[in-house]
Amino acid sequence: MCEWSGRWRVLVSLLVLLASGCGAPPAPDVLGFGISQAPRHLDPRFATDAVSERIVRLLYRRLVEFDEHDRPVPGLATWEAVTPRRYQFCLGAQGRDFADGSRLTAADVVATYASVLDPATASPHRAPLALIAAVAASDADCLEFTLKEPDALFPAYLGLGILPAAALARGHDFARAPLGSGPFRFVAWPAPGRVLLERRADGQRFAFLAVSDPNVRAMKLLRGEVALLQNDLSPELVTWLRRQPEVRVATHPGSNFSYLGFNLEDPVTGRLEVRQALAYALDRPAILRYLFQGLAREAHTLLPPTHWAGAPELRAPAYDPDRARALLATLGYDQTRPLRLKFKTSSDPFRLRIATILQAQWAAVGIELTIHSYDWGTFFGDIQAGRFQLYALTWVGVRTPDIFRHAFHSAALPPQGANRGRYRSAMVDRLIEQARAAPDLTVQAALYRALQAELLHDLPYIPLWYEDQVGVLRQELDGYRLAPDGRYDGLATTQKRRM
Repeated sequence: MCEWSGRWRVLVSLLVLLASGCGAPPAPDVLGFGISQAPRHLDPRFATDAVSERIVRLLYRRLVEFDEHDRPVPGLATWEAVTPRRYQFCLGAQGRDFADGSRLTAADVVATYASVLDPATASPHRAPLALIAAVAASDADCLEFTLKEPDALFPAYLGLGILPAAALARGHDFARAPLGSGPFRFVAWPAPGRVLLERRADGQRFAFLAVSDPNVRAMKLLRGEVALLQNDLSPELVTWLRRQPEVRVATHPGSNFSYLGFNLEDPVTGRLEVRQALAYALDRPAILRYLFQGLAREAHTLLPPTHWAGAPELRAPAYDPDRARALLATLGYDQTRPLRLKFKTSSDPFRLRIATILQAQWAAVGIELTIHSYDWGTFFGDIQAGRFQLYALTWVGVRTPDIFRHAFHSAALPPQGANRGRYRSAMVDRLIEQARAAPDLTVQAALYRALQAELLHDLPYIPLWYEDQVGVLRQELDGYRLAPDGRYDGLATTQKRRM
C-alpha cells in the first residue's frame, strides 16, 4: 500500500505542476539538461562537487583518461617513465586548440600544474599532487615531471583540465568564464541556476537548468522545457516516467559509492562497537528491493569489483539484528535505554526517505536516530567542517585508488584532504605508503585489497550501494550514452531527431 500511495503522490504532484504552467520553453536551437543543483565552480583547479566536475570535463581536456577498468590511458598526451622518478609526457595532435583560438602547448600544462601546486592558490587538488618535485617543458610538445619519490600510478593523478598559461598569468576568472580546449565552449552563466554551453563541433547549444525538486524537473521534461534528465529521481518517479509516451528511460550500472560516514572523534560514533552495531542493524537488501526497486546494487568496498584495484572477495557486514542488539548490550544500551544519534542529510526528498528507513531499521535494535536535513550547500559545508556525528554521502567519479590517501590517511584531515571523519590508523597509513611506493600496479593492487579489508574491519565508513545511472530523454533525442560514474560526456554525440 505504501508503494502505491507514493506513486499516487508523484502522479498528483506532476498533474498539479503541469496545470500550473511554470517556465517558458527553451529556444528551438538549445537542448535543456535538467540538473538537481547548480555547479559551484567551473575552474578545474577548484571544482569538487559532482555537477561542477562533470561540466568541467566538457570544457577542458586532460593529459590522462581511463579505460573501463579505470587504468590510466592517454588523453592529450602519451608518456613514458624515463626513471622511477621522471616521467616524460608528449602532447598529441588532437584537442590542442583552446576555445579562444590559441594553441595548447606544454607551457600551458606546466602553468596549470604549477598553479595547483602553489600553496597560495589553495586548490583542493593540491594534496594528491604533492609528490611532484618539478614540472618543466622541454619544447612546445613535451614536458617532464620529476617526483619526490617513485609512484607507479603517477600518470593516473594527471586528470586535471588544462588551462591556458596566458590567461592564468593575467588572472582570468575561470570560475565564471571557463576557457578550455574541450569539446564544448562556455557561452554564458545568465543566472545562478542556468549555464549555457556550445558544442564546438557543430554549434549545438545546451542549457543546464538547476531545479531542486525532482517532480518539477520531470514536469519540465514532459513539457519540453528540457530534453534530458539524469539521476536524482526517485524510483517511483522513474517508474511513472517509463509509462509516459513523450520520453524514454535508460539505465546503466553505476560506480559511484554511497556510504555512511562517522565522526570518529565523537565519544559515541568513535567506538567501533557502535559502528558495528549500526552495520549489523542495516538491512541493505530490503532497501535496495523496496526503495530502489532494483536501481542499485550492494557495495562492499569503495572501489567497484571491476576496478583494477577492486576487492570482489570482500563483504561488508551482513544484516544481523540479533548481533547488533548484543553489541549494544555490551555498551549498556537496549530498547529501554536507547543509543541516541544525530544524522545529517540533504533536503532532497529521496535522501530523506532513505534516512527515515535507516531510522526505522535502527529503532528495531534500540537506536534512536534524530534526522537533521539541510539544503545541499549547508549540509556539505557541515560535513567538510566536521560538524556531524553521522551522515550519508556518495563518492562520485572515483577513478584512482589514491582516494584512500585522500579520504583515510591521517595526514589528510581537512583542509589537507577529505578525511572528514578524523580517522587515524597506523596500519592504513602504512598500507597507503607501501602501495604508493610499490614498483608496479600488480603489487599496488594487492596492497590496496589488504587496505580495503582493514577499512572493513575498522568501519570508518559503512558501505551502502552503487546506484544505477538513470537517464530520461525526450523521444526526439538520439545519441546520448550513460557512463558508470554519471559524467555528461554523452552530450558530445547527442542529436535532436526531426520528428
